[in-house]
Amino acid sequence: MPETTELTIVDPRSGEALARVPIADAEQCRRAVARARDARRGWVRTAAGERAARVRAAAAAVESAAKELAELIERETGKPVDDALGGVQAGVDTLRQYAELGPLHRGRSLQGSWAATDFMIAEPRGVAAVLTPWNDPVAVAAGLLGAALVTGNTVVHKPSERCPTAGRRFAELIAAHLPDGVLEILDGDARVGARLAAAGDVDVVAHVGSSATGRAIARTCADRGAKAILENGGNDALIVDAGVDPRWAAEQAATGAFANAGQICVAVERIYLVEALAGRFVDELAGQSHSWADRIGPLVDRRHRDHVHRHVTDAVEKGATLRTGGEPAPGRGAFYPPTVLTGCDPNMLVFSEETFGPVAPVRVVPDFDTALTEAANDRYGLAATVLTADMGHAQQAWRTLPVGTVKINAVFGGAPGGASQPRRASGSGFGFGPELLDEMTAVKVVHWTAPA
Repeated sequence: MPETTELTIVDPRSGEALARVPIADAEQCRRAVARARDARRGWVRTAAGERAARVRAAAAAVESAAKELAELIERETGKPVDDALGGVQAGVDTLRQYAELGPLHRGRSLQGSWAATDFMIAEPRGVAAVLTPWNDPVAVAAGLLGAALVTGNTVVHKPSERCPTAGRRFAELIAAHLPDGVLEILDGDARVGARLAAAGDVDVVAHVGSSATGRAIARTCADRGAKAILENGGNDALIVDAGVDPRWAAEQAATGAFANAGQICVAVERIYLVEALAGRFVDELAGQSHSWADRIGPLVDRRHRDHVHRHVTDAVEKGATLRTGGEPAPGRGAFYPPTVLTGCDPNMLVFSEETFGPVAPVRVVPDFDTALTEAANDRYGLAATVLTADMGHAQQAWRTLPVGTVKINAVFGGAPGGASQPRRASGSGFGFGPELLDEMTAVKVVHWTAPA
């Protein structure tokens, strides 16, 4: 059977075909990497302040095109346009952040003898392959592209095959402010990503997406000595402690599980509910699911909708109770209703794997210690949230949970410039913050001493 040579983009609201996009072949990938490699010599010698100025100008261009980008994102992924606008603005802010931080990124020095000094210089790694997802395509790509560019790397960027038009348009707005070859753009599916990860002239691969793809990239990079920066799947736990207001806790849980139809990297995937709060919290959560029904868009496509429904069906077959939702909406679109499941256990797919949809599976446990133990017993390590009025429990939680980010009393949020470092199957390396500049650079030590 011949390989597919183009992507077919389908409107997740109507099921109608929107566009067809050619998939880059092996030769196109080779040429893009070669152009980025050739452009590296001039870009690395460009003053850090000038590189930052170009990224700052690109941020302004993206901001001017925010409405266009948001509409493209809504059309290709189903993300509501207001949410998409928020993601675009977050991307603009991130580009500006790295434009400010880039020229400040510095090395260190050590004094040996009176006549000798050691310098530790941060140098760009070279050519970066940046592979980004569909669920927040501008905000995520802005961080990786911005950090790579301001530190002097050149980039070959492959946006997600589920939103190639929006991803390409965003990258083109940036590339217009850069010298030729500094930012190359390729359309395609997993085959294109695999070619870039295996390319001998690619020095760092930054990937945000599935754990299976991340593991394949990690193996490929390890084989040839390239750097891998990976944010992969998550199975984020929410612990609801006794003593909190059940209505507020249900609002937090609903936001974490249903925002963007559950298609957020750090969405709430499994809920551990301390028994003392069980009845009141579940009733409130069921009510919240109804209020969210008209506020969320479709899932990205019907294939993903089928994946979400398979998780829900598996839970019901294994004994979970369906409180709300649980059936795909009729029609050709990819809509799935906010769904609340109770009586869940760790053997169900909704608890053991990433569902990435508007599903809130609840497991009642006898006490906080049990919740903490079960939440920690997972192969993923992206993030977790704890809702508690007990300061001791909060302290115990952030010290115990083996994840990159622990949120206390808020499912979303974080300081500007904050970092994240996933663990276990969720990836490796910092994906945000000033620390991402360190990931995009390698340290060279220079030992300098006076001649005899």
